Parts: sequence; C-alpha cells; structure tokens
Amino acid sequence: MTDIDILVRENIKALSPYSCARDEFSGSEGTFLDANESPFGSLNRYPDPYQRKLKEKISAIKGMPPGSIFLGNGSDEIIDLCFRIFCKPGTDSALIFPPTYGMYEVAAEINDVKLVRVPLTEDFQIDTEEALKALNDRSIKLVIICSPNNPTGNAMKASDIELIVKSFRGIVLIDEAYSDFSVHKSFRGLTTACGNLIVMQTFSKAMGMAAARIGMAFMNPQLLTYFNKVKPPYNISTINQRAALNCLSRCELVRKRISIILKERERLARALEKIAVIEKVYPSDANFLLVRTADADRIYSELQKMNIIVRNRNKIIRGCIRITVGTRKENNILLKALRNISL
Repeated sequence: MTDIDILVRENIKALSPYSCARDEFSGSEGTFLDANESPFGSLNRYPDPYQRKLKEKISAIKGMPPGSIFLGNGSDEIIDLCFRIFCKPGTDSALIFPPTYGMYEVAAEINDVKLVRVPLTEDFQIDTEEALKALNDRSIKLVIICSPNNPTGNAMKASDIELIVKSFRGIVLIDEAYSDFSVHKSFRGLTTACGNLIVMQTFSKAMGMAAARIGMAFMNPQLLTYFNKVKPPYNISTINQRAALNCLSRCELVRKRISIILKERERLARALEKIAVIEKVYPSDANFLLVRTADADRIYSELQKMNIIVRNRNKIIRGCIRITVGTRKENNILLKALRNISL
C-alpha cells in the first residue's frame, strides 16, 4: 500500500480547512440560528457539505463505501483538485496521453504544472514502454488516463492501466466518464488495494444530468480527507443533490436509455461507413463516434449551415470529427445531411 501522506503537498497537509456551520452541527432538525441564513424560503438553508444522503445512494448502486466517495462540482472540479492537492506549482509535472480530454491541459496551466505528454499509439492505446520511461522523471506527481478516451472513443487495455498504477509512486487518476457505455469493467474496485488510484465518473453522460454538474470520484478514504479539506464548503447545491437522488431512483430508466444509445451507436456506425465523405469509423466504447473524413473542416462547416452541430477534431486528429450519438431522429437527420455533401 502506498503511503498516502507523502503524495500530498506539504502546504495541503498543514492546511486548516474552513469550518462551516454544518461542520459544527450536521443534524436536520432544530432552530437554526448559526449560519446567517434567511429564515424564509424553501431553499434558504445551506446544503449538506458532504452530500451524505446522495453518497449513501451512490454507495448502494456502485458497491463502494460512502467514505470512499467524493462528489465534485462536475468532474472538472475533481481534476483541478488533483492538481492542487498533489502538484506543487512551478515545480511538479503531470503525465497525460494525447489525444485526450482538453481540460487536463487547461487545469495544468491554471495550476502552473508542467505537462509531460506520451502520445497514444496508432490504434489509440497507451505506449507503455514510453510511459514507463517518462515516469522515471521524479517531478511527475500525477498521471491522468481517460478510458474510454475522449475524443477517440476507445477503452485502454486493462493490463496497461494496471501496469502504470502499480509501477508509479504518485497519483493515478482514471477518468471513466464514458464507462457506462463500455463492456469493460470499471477500475473503481481497485482503489481499495491501490491507495494511489482515483477513479472518476460522472452524472453528465449516461445519467443525462450534464446541467447539474456532479462528478464522482472513488478513492482511498485517507485521500478523501484531503479533498474535503481543499474543496469549497458547499460545492454541490441542494437542488442538484435532490436531482441526482431522483435520477438514482430511476436506474431502470437510465439502463433503458443506455441500451437505446448503444443500439443507435451501432446503427449509426454502420450507416456512416457507407457514406462517401466518411473514410473511417473508429471503434467506440463511448456514446460518440470518431470518424475520419475527406475534409473535416468543410464537412463541419456544411453541417453547421444546416444547424447540425458536431465537434471538429481536425486540429487534434487530422481529418476527424466527433459525432455524439443522438436519438434515432437526430441521427437520421445527420445521416441524410452527410449523404448530400459532396467534396
């Protein structure tokens, strides 16, 4: 087991966190005159800063103890906290595997942390030989792996991820935002044995709650104490906590919608392969498809003129656009438009 404390910045270990009113009294009944709230209104009270009811529900569904669950204001807050807790500005580094989710780079720049990049292989997998070489750099304190990866759509090989987790002495963050659309097993269960592992998931994709901004992270309880020290006291609103609880009470509906998306993903992929301007449809473990086209910029522009919005990834992966799987009707509109584009 990794010694957690040695992975944390000294100033974070020494930090005395802000103590809010709900830290000092966490009950739900009483005459509340402690937090300078208005006595009027249905949303006048501050939310539970530790989202206890929501974590209990997540625990029952995900099979992880509540004490190993952290909730962030979107996954982006969790990513930022990883840089702030483990990487010293201007000194430490983080390792990523491009092409991947762009917020890792933005968060690194905001926190003045240098990024080391080991590009994915031609089939969008981790080059483990190069990764292990890079990890000889003692300034690297954080490794971020997106699986299934955005924008490529594929899951990374489990053996490659486990090799990095077990070889690296720093923190490994696995971003599993799209795991609900994949047949591959989540790594969250590995956090019990590997104290340096954090696995991140989200309410934004399969749960259909992107507007609520709730990210989940599963980790060693000792790590969790540092996240609770650094996060803002009330980072998830009462409204959003209630919305998430309501969503989790409808798991069967969520599973049904995932099934529909997966069927549409396969149908859309087969149809795209037959369209002249599409050169390749890459395999996907996510709710989107990466496709290589004859002219990504032109196709993106033509679709935009028809109010069909896809993501142009040409600057990241030459010739590629990323297409989110929509409803059957939305996908048919896209397919019809692409068939009518000639280059």
